[in-house]
Amino acid sequence: MITAVSLSFNSNLLVRDGRDSHSRKRFQELSVGSPSLGFLGKNNCFRLCGLCSSSLQNHPYGSPMEDKESVLILMRHGESMWNEKNLFTGCVDVPLTSKGVEEAIEAGKRISNLPLDIIYTSTLIRAQMTTMLALTQHHCMKVPTVMHHRTEQARTWSQIYSEETKKQTIPVVKAWQLNERMYGDLQGLNKQETAEQYGKEQVYNWRRSYRVRPPNGESLEMCLGRAVTFFKEQMFFSSCRSSLIF
Repeated sequence: MITAVSLSFNSNLLVRDGRDSHSRKRFQELSVGSPSLGFLGKNNCFRLCGLCSSSLQNHPYGSPMEDKESVLILMRHGESMWNEKNLFTGCVDVPLTSKGVEEAIEAGKRISNLPLDIIYTSTLIRAQMTTMLALTQHHCMKVPTVMHHRTEQARTWSQIYSEETKKQTIPVVKAWQLNERMYGDLQGLNKQETAEQYGKEQVYNWRRSYRVRPPNGESLEMCLGRAVTFFKEQMFFSSCRSSLIF
């Protein structure tokens, strides 16, 4: 069984259980991430509940897991410099603001007692900054170590030869498939000004419609397709019991 836990900076925790199917529908309306969890089980239901540090630390998933149970933690990056400016960001690679740094550290505190075996993150710096900052707060005190496996030389040069040191690390895998949605011609434009130019309804369709693409960009369906494919091929059958995705 896979348990999904989703942590965002609006203080919501998503956990898998057998109740509140109406909340699952609402989450699907709010987040493109939810359909990616749908294939975990035909009858899965999800419950949204308030999150605070103490409630997460006391959550049953913070305690030792059952032998056949795995945990998947999903975390959004902190505020980026283009979030602050209200610009369409997409795949433009911009860093966190000071507020985003604080959010990442706070998020790390909220998952500090959850077991972690492996980390997956996008190739974008805002996600990687969030990853590293959050992991500074984890109780295991293991060192996040980025895996460089694109070439044999990179694999060899980044090899750790001490078994004891390996035990004190958490592997971090970067994948472009986890990158944010590519917003095409909207990238770098001000969201408010774009809505005034093209109309709020048109911009809403570009942003929230499942199949409508922004000009020269990705639809949510396309973005979801690459992310779910990566999940199925790289993570779903992994032997790791606890995974974190940024």
